[in-house]
Amino acid sequence: MRVSLPRLLPICLSLLFAAASFTLPAPAWSQGEKAANADAKPADKQPADKAALPSLPAPAHVQQSIQLDGKTLKYTVTVGSLPVRDKDGKVAGDVVVTAYTVDGDNRPVTFAFNGGPGASSVYLNFGAIGPRHMNAGNEGDSPSDPVAFTDNQGTWLDFTDLVFIDPIGTGFSRSLVPEDQAKKLFFSTTADIQYLSRIIYDWLVQNNRLASRKYLVGESYGGFRGPRITHYLQSQLGVAMNGVVLVSPYLNPEEESNGDLSPLPWMMTLPSITAAHLEREKKLTPEAMAEVIGYTEGEYATTLLRGRADQAAQDRMIARVTQMTGLDPQFVKYSGGRIETEAYLREVHREEGKLGSIYDSNVTSFDPFPFAPEQRASDPILASIIAPFTTAMVDFVTRTVGWKVDARYNALSFEVNRLWDRDADLRKGSVPDLREAVAADPKLRVLIVHGWNDLSCPFMGSILTVNQMPVMGEPDRVAVHEFPGGHMFYTRDASRLALRTDVRAMVEKH
Repeated sequence: MRVSLPRLLPICLSLLFAAASFTLPAPAWSQGEKAANADAKPADKQPADKAALPSLPAPAHVQQSIQLDGKTLKYTVTVGSLPVRDKDGKVAGDVVVTAYTVDGDNRPVTFAFNGGPGASSVYLNFGAIGPRHMNAGNEGDSPSDPVAFTDNQGTWLDFTDLVFIDPIGTGFSRSLVPEDQAKKLFFSTTADIQYLSRIIYDWLVQNNRLASRKYLVGESYGGFRGPRITHYLQSQLGVAMNGVVLVSPYLNPEEESNGDLSPLPWMMTLPSITAAHLEREKKLTPEAMAEVIGYTEGEYATTLLRGRADQAAQDRMIARVTQMTGLDPQFVKYSGGRIETEAYLREVHREEGKLGSIYDSNVTSFDPFPFAPEQRASDPILASIIAPFTTAMVDFVTRTVGWKVDARYNALSFEVNRLWDRDADLRKGSVPDLREAVAADPKLRVLIVHGWNDLSCPFMGSILTVNQMPVMGEPDRVAVHEFPGGHMFYTRDASRLALRTDVRAMVEKH
């Protein structure tokens, strides 16, 4: 998920602190441990306003199994924390990590992040790639539905170990310094990349996994983090990733600007709006979407660029956009064929008194303020997923795994989002790092995956971005794949299984 600028969205970031400033902490846990140590080590002395925080528990472990493809897959779950130190070596924060490991030699390991900024990794864990899956985020789901787990047939655990990392301020991870220091150490683009990269490095060292094949998956703002963490690990910490999966990534903020002059913002959103309409009409197919993409990259773009210089083309464009989206012709006409996202989300379901979600406009909720000039209600998906994912994760960690912690769990932290420094480093995006990481390693593979219906991080933005990259080696080393669904397309069983197939193929290429 990431947080749009400036408002908060769910699960869709410097050289201020050199790598040496984060000194290697004492081991948090060993992969082979099978029982929790009941005695937690005392924390370093902290500033007065944080001194009352109790130490986090020692790592806890539990053995579990699932049925996957008709076979039993046994694994170990470990929940524990890794310290982050400031430039003077003092502990400034605790990062909580949930790891799923399977016995065996030379297994790959994948590190997973969600986005926000402010989202924990629970969404990728229980929604997408962990061994257990819970249903949430689809049309008709309720936040008060009882939590029910099933064996996840879309998990990646049979071909890679999984390490889910909760950035500071999310999940149970926490800052141990005053707010002004936390903003500098954790809540800015470059500092975020540096300390999270160091967490990956530390986990690899402490678990004797530096020789493993290594992968990274990031969703939404985690997709923004992905290229930057990969490049930072590669160029600064001396750790090379074998592959990167970017799920509904927020790659290129500059694409969203200059809507008055550039066709790019409208080219990004029209295909996703059309996909949602095709899905409602039960006509959504790869072939139909290929035609939509072709029109968007061709006649639609040139018509927008020519503007009033070609009124006949404008009229054709209005008629075509009306047909593609199913919207009222007058609405499309007065919009100039440029469908603004928030206006669309209210207009498309207005007759039902409902709102569409920016993450998947076919997931709806009732609009409690239908006569307000702008949307006042929470996003339908955002409003429905926080409760079930929070309940599920807290129960899993504290009861199932036995990591007893007396703290609030932040599945999505509005406080982190409030504190985030939206600096120039954020606005330049992560595409330059993506290009450099791919250029530096001829074997690195990058898979960018999207749901067709996502309007928070539209798939067309990634297609346009990748189309402008030079071909460096094999043309498919950086590939974009789309699936039915929205921002969290993996909530749909078929899309989650298709994602597993694509990622497994990437891993098996090495």
